[in-house]
Amino acid sequence: MVFIDMEVEFDVKMEAGILYDYMLHHTYSSFAGLLGTVAGALLLIIFYSDRKLIYLIAGLVALAYQPWSLFLRSRQQMLKNPAFKKPLHYKLTEEGIEVSQGDATDSQKWEDMYKAVSTGRSIVVYTSRINACIFPKKDIGEDKYKVIEMISTHMPPKKVKIRS
Repeated sequence: MVFIDMEVEFDVKMEAGILYDYMLHHTYSSFAGLLGTVAGALLLIIFYSDRKLIYLIAGLVALAYQPWSLFLRSRQQMLKNPAFKKPLHYKLTEEGIEVSQGDATDSQKWEDMYKAVSTGRSIVVYTSRINACIFPKKDIGEDKYKVIEMISTHMPPKKVKIRS
């Protein structure tokens, strides 16, 4: 297989909807997120068999609380985080991912990446269990397949769960 020395560059302007999409995926792919959903569904099933209003209320709260709180938190982060005020410039190279904003630049090597996933609206490369680079599909546009190829080429297959 021949690898061509390749770089992909793009700018990302973070929006609350993209951040919310990431937070939903991050939360509901964790054990706690799934447990809350199962508990809420079980409470609704119990309500349908027992007809006690408390089970209906508890089930609806269990199912609706997490998405609603994530929605509010994504809006808050957009307002409070100065990094989201200006576009981030990403450069994917043979060595890793470089991100810059203004005069500040940071980079991380491919071998240090935790995992890569896709959501409905983004490609997400986790730099740790909780931190990530979020690449909105609308911002990477036609370079989406190049980005996926770069990630897939430089990260082990077991760490990459991207659907195009």
